[in-house]
Amino acid sequence: MKTLKLQLVAVVLAIGLAVGVAAQAPIASGQGTNVLEFSTMAPVTGPFVGTANPIRGINGGGLPWRIAEGNGELGADGRLVVHVQGLVLAAGLTAGTNPLPDFKAIVSCLSIGDANTATIVNVSTGTFPATTTGNGEIETQVSLPHPCIAPIVFVTSSGGSWFASTGR
Repeated sequence: MKTLKLQLVAVVLAIGLAVGVAAQAPIASGQGTNVLEFSTMAPVTGPFVGTANPIRGINGGGLPWRIAEGNGELGADGRLVVHVQGLVLAAGLTAGTNPLPDFKAIVSCLSIGDANTATIVNVSTGTFPATTTGNGEIETQVSLPHPCIAPIVFVTSSGGSWFASTGR
């Protein structure tokens, strides 16, 4: 009887260990986890408007913008989700509106290039529809470099000038 109890305890412990290892495997391998979750986005404004002060090689839009809300997530597997509301011009004749039919997203990562040098890798999505009130959603897959250190997600024009970025 004592041997049967010991065997039962050993089986329960083995099952518990196997379940614990299986539950941790995706986290340890980076699969199924988020690289970045964000609940705010900063609009292009001030010295970042135009080409004078690009961020990671990405120029700001030609006029200041404002954003009511921006959030999303970037998965370790490259899954990208971005939601923007009220991403509109803050100045000019068409202030308060979005004059563009489409936005796209650019994910910018710091990575390691040839000869073990630091490099910037910018990965772009296709365009996604945007309303005249500045609302838009994207759910897509991008090919992230490995490693992808300090990612920034930009919402841009189809030409690649940014209007909003992760941050505050």
